[in-house]
Amino acid sequence: MRAEQHEPLPEGRAELWKEFFNGEHNQKFFAGVVGLVIEDVRADYARMRLPYRPELNQPAGVVHGGAIATLIDTVVVPAVASPYDRVPVMLTIDMQLRYLSAARERDLIAEGWITRRGRSTVFCQAEVRDTEGELIAEGWHVYRVIPAKNG
Repeated sequence: MRAEQHEPLPEGRAELWKEFFNGEHNQKFFAGVVGLVIEDVRADYARMRLPYRPELNQPAGVVHGGAIATLIDTVVVPAVASPYDRVPVMLTIDMQLRYLSAARERDLIAEGWITRRGRSTVFCQAEVRDTEGELIAEGWHVYRVIPAKNG
């Protein structure tokens, strides 16, 4: 796990992002519909879980690639937002995925981290593993960030 490589966030900010992704607010968005749960958020880092349920499978009996792509696209969001005290606008500009193994009847755990942060553009990476540690997929992202206006 990469968490140890990243500084903890100030307590209030860490709680803001955990509530944003695990609270009632999240149920209004696609990540909540899919069932993503944030487990950790630190400076430029986040870890999320996709709890397994059969509704996420595709007809061949493995977790649908779209659910995995959603996990990869979403796990980097709290990492991108970690320096902010208010939720910025975050837009995926580019995302590349590589599926390495099929996910079967296990929770999936993703880690996302920042590889380079510019003024309004952020470059990220993510990995998804099952609960046995098998690498399922990896992704690379570019995000556009627009800080929230005061007031």
